[in-house]
Amino acid sequence: MLKTNRGGEMNTNYDSHKLSENLIHAFMAYQNAFSEMAANMADKMKAVEPDPFNLSDATRKAMQEIYVHPEKMFEHSLELYKDYLKLMTNVAQKAAGKEIEPEFKAEGKDNRFIDEAWENNPFFNFIKQAYYLNSAWVKDVMKECHNLDKKEIHKLDFFIKQFIDAMAPTNFPHLNPQVIKETLETNGENIAKGAENFLKDAIRSKGNFSIATTDFKAFKVGENLAITEGKVVYQNDLMQLIQYAPTTDKVKKVPLIMMPAWINKYYILDLKPQNSFVKWIVDKGYTVFMISWNNPDENFKSKNFEDYMKEGPLAALKVVQEITEEKEVNFLGYCLGGTLLACTLAYLKSKKVNNIKSATFLTTLIDFEECGDLGVFIDEEQLSMLENRMDKRGYLDGSEMAQTFSMLRANDMIWSFYVNNYLLGKEPFPFDILYWNADPTRLPSEMHSFYLRNMYQDNALIKPNGISLCGQGIDLSKIDLPTYVLSTREDHIAPWKATYKATSTYKGDVRFVLSASGHVAGVVNHPSKNKYNHWVNEKYDANPDTWFNNAKEVAGSWWLDWDKWLEPKSGELVEPRKINAKAAIEAAPGSYVKKQIV
Repeated sequence: MLKTNRGGEMNTNYDSHKLSENLIHAFMAYQNAFSEMAANMADKMKAVEPDPFNLSDATRKAMQEIYVHPEKMFEHSLELYKDYLKLMTNVAQKAAGKEIEPEFKAEGKDNRFIDEAWENNPFFNFIKQAYYLNSAWVKDVMKECHNLDKKEIHKLDFFIKQFIDAMAPTNFPHLNPQVIKETLETNGENIAKGAENFLKDAIRSKGNFSIATTDFKAFKVGENLAITEGKVVYQNDLMQLIQYAPTTDKVKKVPLIMMPAWINKYYILDLKPQNSFVKWIVDKGYTVFMISWNNPDENFKSKNFEDYMKEGPLAALKVVQEITEEKEVNFLGYCLGGTLLACTLAYLKSKKVNNIKSATFLTTLIDFEECGDLGVFIDEEQLSMLENRMDKRGYLDGSEMAQTFSMLRANDMIWSFYVNNYLLGKEPFPFDILYWNADPTRLPSEMHSFYLRNMYQDNALIKPNGISLCGQGIDLSKIDLPTYVLSTREDHIAPWKATYKATSTYKGDVRFVLSASGHVAGVVNHPSKNKYNHWVNEKYDANPDTWFNNAKEVAGSWWLDWDKWLEPKSGELVEPRKINAKAAIEAAPGSYVKKQIV
């Protein structure tokens, strides 16, 4: 058995015969996996663009500047040489028993290097520090490229980070002490199991290879996810409307409609009962309706952004008014659903219709100028390539969007599972949020093209009458109802400083709350867990950093704060609205949410 002590000594005792058998088994499994992938990807490879991320021009400009100024490269190379001398001295002193801080280290906590050998073994300690040194050197060299515009620099920085993450020594079995130990202790069983996991992923992915991030057998929608009691009370081509059964003796008079994004399934808001936002709200005495979006195929090609507004929130609003006999409703939108909600509110305002009493926006962009790393995928060349692909199929495949989001957090969503599943041979942990994350939907080509070009590329939504819907120019600054804007501090999809701009856009009473964690975990945060604090500050400075520096930090979930805000806007208590079973189409969660990508 391999052990690592403070001196970094390693002792091994393994069965070479069993190790050889497991390595042969792994080789055969990988061979089958690559054959499976080749068979599934044969046709797709013909359509692969030579430069899918439009990197060639930015890379050419960067290399040209480096060639034109060789003296700068010489200076950086000299600095790299000096830093390696410092590194070798540092590691040698530590190996000699001196208590000394590493010369090169991560800016914060790096969970990739948690094994004690990275700190105690001179070889692995050198490898780790060299990785940080080389990473910093590459970034410093790129800072010399002054002839690139802001977007080109952002794009190169992003893909350089992708390369740096991929080259981490933890991703290589012969450089990862945890993998080496596991291999010797199990006689290579981890390598064999890892190869089997790779083969399973190759078969499951069907040509759009993706690493399993959870135990898919542990969950099933309608059985242990999305099981809050309710009925589908209306449906059209694009959505089903779910009405949830009341659980309290009295309910608040004003109903609540929830509208998620249509990039993933709605049940992110109705996960396991102990983690369900929907159940928690229903148990608080709200009459809740949920929009469950369809998973479109090629027949939905011509469905546009206007259709999503008409067949989504506008249709839901009409049905809820008829069922509850209430003129006003409260509305909640999550992510892209929040963007559509903002569009709908501005559209209704232009039509002088005032039947939305309050609006809640969860991690919602309305000003896309600073949209974060998603912006590196938005330029004319990439959009044209994407539109060509969508035009042939009629939709954007959900797996493509999922891969893009995974790249935004490559260490967490790709490489950590690569090491766990393939190098260590372990099964991924059953996690409801990651199950939902791996259950994306398709996006109709016309709708998605409109969204990317008008929002991300032209940032037209924030401009007065910048876009028109149903022949009507809309102006978000005309929205003057009470709004609750929830952002998350580590959001990689809707950066909080960009969503903060809502405080200076909407003219009504705005409450902005910032939650800890990210785009999903910061939102789906049941109060019983007592996790993830949040920040509040009712003085909205133009600078989001100033707002944050003066904000009050509050322990626990933002759900309690939101309930306190929403309750006064929900009217008095009335008799519960029982669902009309005869008029119901089917039981929740309905059939649309179960429609899988084939």
